[in-house]
Amino acid sequence: MKHAAERPYADPETAARKLVELAANVQAVQDGRIYIERINAQFMFELKGSGSEFGAGLKHAVAHGWLELHESGTYVRLKKASEDPRVT
Repeated sequence: MKHAAERPYADPETAARKLVELAANVQAVQDGRIYIERINAQFMFELKGSGSEFGAGLKHAVAHGWLELHESGTYVRLKKASEDPRVT
């Protein structure tokens, strides 16, 4: 018997791919900056992701070179297309 529903973004790679998709659909400001709250709000409130899923997805996306996180943590930038053939 299952008591809890499956979390769609529990897998960091799935969460990372969704964050990249969200970032690609947000209008960037100066120098390609995308304010982190723009993707955080969509991820957490519209898609019902959790804070830990957001954090794990963000770390995964940065580690794989899909997103660049500014050292202040206030914005990200989309990186150039990865050489990973699974990235769409």
